[in-house]
Amino acid sequence: MLRFMPVGDSMTIGSAGDHTWRYRMWQHLCATYGGPFTLVGPRETLYDKAAEAPASYAYADPGFPRAHLAGWGEGWLHMAPLIADAVRSARADVLLVSLGLIDLGFYTNAEQTADNARAFVAEARSANPRIRMVWLPVIHNVRAADDPGFGAQVALFNELLAKTAADLDEPASPILLASVPRDWDLHTDTYDGTHPNARGEHRLAAAFADAMHQGWGLGGEYEG
Repeated sequence: MLRFMPVGDSMTIGSAGDHTWRYRMWQHLCATYGGPFTLVGPRETLYDKAAEAPASYAYADPGFPRAHLAGWGEGWLHMAPLIADAVRSARADVLLVSLGLIDLGFYTNAEQTADNARAFVAEARSANPRIRMVWLPVIHNVRAADDPGFGAQVALFNELLAKTAADLDEPASPILLASVPRDWDLHTDTYDGTHPNARGEHRLAAAFADAMHQGWGLGGEYEG
């Protein structure tokens, strides 16, 4: 049984009424992965905007393994202290990680955020020395488009993330850097300039799926 753990911020946890890219990934793996697998993690809920809390189970389609480690407003800074226990308890094999936008927006600069990514890796490997990871760079959102300073921080962090992935990649515990979806469009791929709509969910799932297919021969090319 191969255990995938989605790790991320608001783009990964999703909000009430969403399918989420986690659901799209599960559908893709059902169609292309030839062995048993599941999604794991210590959390299952969506974010409830009315309650301002991760308290909703109102998935557009709840019929999939909903486990994850994602939180609205959480980043590398928040997940690094949690990841070892999460990996250990869920016996995770592969981490699908989409983090950084919140860190850069509210907590840490690009260099500090990259340091927290390094800490995340060390913690994850302390729980499973053979853990595999796929990292998605930060996708420019409406703030990055409108605020040149913030946009520059996002670009710098993505450069540092690529260097960090290359530095920390190991044969026993590989790290893949996924590609930001080509021509990501804030108008057609998000509903508010940041969070993915249905089209965006498919494109995020495809970024992870294609990286694993190309890098590890796992699954197939995304066709959702």
